[in-house]
Amino acid sequence: MSPNVSTTSFLLTGFPGLEKFHPWISISFFVIYASILFGNGTLLFLIREDSTLHEPMYCFLAILAATDLGVTLTTMPTVLGVLWLDHRHISHGACFFQAYLIHSLSVVESGVLLVMAYDRFIAICNPLRYASILTNAKVVKIGLGVLMRGFILIVPIIITLSGFPYCRSHVLSHAFCLHQDVIKLACADITFNRLYPIALVSVTGFLDSMLILISYILILKTVMGIASGKEQAKALNTCVSHISCVLVFYVTVIGLTLIHRSGKYVPRIVHIIMSYVYFLFPPFVNPIIYSIKTKQIQDGIHHLLRFHRI
Repeated sequence: MSPNVSTTSFLLTGFPGLEKFHPWISISFFVIYASILFGNGTLLFLIREDSTLHEPMYCFLAILAATDLGVTLTTMPTVLGVLWLDHRHISHGACFFQAYLIHSLSVVESGVLLVMAYDRFIAICNPLRYASILTNAKVVKIGLGVLMRGFILIVPIIITLSGFPYCRSHVLSHAFCLHQDVIKLACADITFNRLYPIALVSVTGFLDSMLILISYILILKTVMGIASGKEQAKALNTCVSHISCVLVFYVTVIGLTLIHRSGKYVPRIVHIIMSYVYFLFPPFVNPIIYSIKTKQIQDGIHHLLRFHRI
């Protein structure tokens, strides 16, 4: 049934067929939302306040945490609005802006994971020049470059998206706006908006993942040349957190892609759940991974807890 909505708005969707359970479903989403805010907020606070964490590795981690916070703050307000208040209308402008932030931050996250791999490559393969290569000025430039790449590359598809007429059903498939969801409702030639994202994914996601893989092949080659088994384990241990975050991010990306590719064979509810996994799982587990596997972060948390007890 096509809802009677204004031509200047879209209609967001929660969990079709489970509307009466939305208030209960919202509890788990709120808990995850609060956990993401707390976990990533704590990481940012620790990195800012603890001078021992003012190193390139933790500066890049701070960008990753800020990116995860950005994705969550961009998506969760509309999700909770649908689940809690049945607030489903979203204006075209707000929808396009939300889609812009979501997709831009996804590209930024891929870039951050790449520069974190570069950081580990320099630290292990060229440790004597680490400080001279990754200077504060260089870290700032790299960080700005990653942000600019993410926010500039998405502009073309959002500009064209905002210029299309929308004369079909205005019902979206999720409780937030995605380019691939909105574009299905456009009554215009969308060839550019179909081809550009494919090129973009090839240039960013595929290239980033390949460069990360090459970095770790070179890291592994260097580590295997270290005589001491203890030193080998110590060197590899500094990479475990980053490798875990890379796997979490790219496994969810691949999973979401496979679900979309086999769309007609997969129940709609699976599409919806997988989209939430993609946007919520990495921001949720990344702080946990670094808190468990990084001694400096653990020390910072212990110091923070001791300070509050005093």
